[in-house]
Amino acid sequence: MASGLRVKIIGGGLAGSEAASFLISKGVNVDLYERRPKVDDGAHVTPYLGELVCSNSLKSKELTNACGLLKEEMGDMGSIMMKEAQKASVPGGNALTVDRDIFAKGISETLLSSPLFHLHEEDVNALDDELTIVATGPLTSEGLLAELSKIVGKNNLSFFDASAPIVKKDSLDFTKVYFKSRFEQSDDAYLNAPFDRDEYYSFVKELLGAKKAEIHSFDTHYFEGCLPIEVMAARGLETLRHGMLKPFGLEVEEHPHPYAVAQLRQDTKLGDYYNLVGFQTNLTYPEQKRVFSMIPGLEKAEFLRYGLMHRNSYISSPGALNKDLSLKNKPNVFIAGQLSGVEGYVESAALGIIAGVEAYRRLVNKGHIEVPHETVTGALIDYILTSSSAYFEPMNANWALFPRSNKNNRQETIANSLRAVKSYWEKANE
Repeated sequence: MASGLRVKIIGGGLAGSEAASFLISKGVNVDLYERRPKVDDGAHVTPYLGELVCSNSLKSKELTNACGLLKEEMGDMGSIMMKEAQKASVPGGNALTVDRDIFAKGISETLLSSPLFHLHEEDVNALDDELTIVATGPLTSEGLLAELSKIVGKNNLSFFDASAPIVKKDSLDFTKVYFKSRFEQSDDAYLNAPFDRDEYYSFVKELLGAKKAEIHSFDTHYFEGCLPIEVMAARGLETLRHGMLKPFGLEVEEHPHPYAVAQLRQDTKLGDYYNLVGFQTNLTYPEQKRVFSMIPGLEKAEFLRYGLMHRNSYISSPGALNKDLSLKNKPNVFIAGQLSGVEGYVESAALGIIAGVEAYRRLVNKGHIEVPHETVTGALIDYILTSSSAYFEPMNANWALFPRSNKNNRQETIANSLRAVKSYWEKANE
């Protein structure tokens, strides 16, 4: 175990928490700087570390899904997120979904219980010569973005992300909504609100005409993987019913042929709150109340949180990062999580672990070790380091990262990944 060693971490989201957890396990003192709750960033609502903002879903649990395999890799690497997610899990079909407050509180209490962990509620806008991991994620402050822009020698890229509304379960009309998971998954975890044809078209018409919150014209670079529902609806009247409102696999006796179906996912352990799946939005709050109350069964819904949009920033990693995730122009600074150009909770947390490993190895004068390309973690790192800077966009875990893998050899891909990550982890802990 190392002693008398320190690492500075800026940002207390999933990536920062994962990096801190690993460093603490190696006996390293961690000074973590988090501006919340002193600074309201407009998206977070609790003071906890590791808070989930957009959704309470950590995506598929299945190993045949790339994100499911990534979670398995993280479990093998001692992920604090995976440990707390299991404790805070709520029914979610084939997805790992959590009570977001229990989840974040568990991460916070685990880290704060260590005498090696030192939390500083401060906003950091400058990078000094200390060994530092920057894990500020999509809501990186303007001051720190400006500092990073100077270091990497180019403007930071950015896009908008969005979160969906949450409603109170007992305010829903259960003569219209019903429980069922798509295609008979392992449980009936989702609530479903079926539209007939006329209801669907009326909803889309009002959605398209609804008033949107004001944003700057230069801040409309949406991320294709998380588009606001009104932006998707503008692509065509039938777009939503082939996307988040698709009815396939949700037929029941009372609704044998729904034209479209809105799904709601349990958001708390008690099951008293549900979020509208895929309803990320930039509508004003009054318009959200008016338009989303047109969903069958939600006519009298009590909205506990409305959807909102927030700026999601990242650097152009292919030209800015070394192989160990440190900045080429300031090697004492490592970039972790979503700021590095990965997209998603799980992906961000995975790179937090790797940044922690690399910072530790720098501390104890050990060299960089490459995460095997056979793993989802390694494939994501390879993507952010070797993509074309001109076309670089955030990437989530998916099988396209494995061009030689297909449905016929998927089990071999999975076995190779798990074997490789265990070998990597043994080297990382030498």
